Amino acid sequence: MKTYRFGPTGRDVPIIGQGTWYIERGPRPAAVAALQRGLDLGMTHIDTAEMYGSGQAEDVVAEAVKGRRDSCFIVSKVLPQNASRGGVIKACDASLARLKTDRLDCYLLHWPGSHPLKDTIEGFERLKKEGKILSWGVSNFDVAELEEALRIAGDGAIACNKVLYHLGERAIEHEVLPWCEDHGVAMVGYSPFGHDDFPGANTPGGFVLAQIAKAHGATPRQVALAFLTRRPLMFTIPKAAKADHAADNAGAGGVRLTKAEIAAIDYAFPLGRKGRGLPML
Repeated sequence: MKTYRFGPTGRDVPIIGQGTWYIERGPRPAAVAALQRGLDLGMTHIDTAEMYGSGQAEDVVAEAVKGRRDSCFIVSKVLPQNASRGGVIKACDASLARLKTDRLDCYLLHWPGSHPLKDTIEGFERLKKEGKILSWGVSNFDVAELEEALRIAGDGAIACNKVLYHLGERAIEHEVLPWCEDHGVAMVGYSPFGHDDFPGANTPGGFVLAQIAKAHGATPRQVALAFLTRRPLMFTIPKAAKADHAADNAGAGGVRLTKAEIAAIDYAFPLGRKGRGLPML
């Protein structure tokens, strides 16, 4: 599995990770098996959150990583309403208990909220000093919010920004991605296949993906993931509820697109106009 340096953390992390949003809704044994299959294939970056299933997703992750925690890069997130200075500490302790671990590799603010960002970051820094988190980042932050976090924390503090990013939604490439690249902040794209609208083979874009996939002995979804991680600092976290789906996602880590193929995908799935605001789910 190909890796990139995860922002300023100094850690090399697989470009294809594993998301867990809604993973608790299916049969638990299948969900655990999917995550474990992903781990076997090198997808050791697992993203979860206290919000997902009100903590149930973290319970699933705990079962999946049992006995292999040290080889995993586990990320969880605090809800904005819990992100006061003291609330961050309490929320993190609850996530650690559900995950059955003594630390998170990265802890994120799920989206901007009403608590002062300064208080949230102070809570994150206290957790770092206590060894409960090894790094912290943000999620669903636009450039103005990233600038505020940078002013508060200084260079090298923000590990990542997790954002909505798929072939049909590339708004981050206008301003957010360049900002993160300029400041060494990792970009983690969620929902890389869209929201139940991945292009079928009979669509113009789907045809392009299918042709490129055929040339690589890959699947269209693997080609999409390869495109979404084509630049350093770009990671993605597809969810898989079944082991075979996890294996298909992991296969994207070995797909190397040519410049011509990247250009063809770029043309088939236009970037779109600037200035629509930061999309999120």
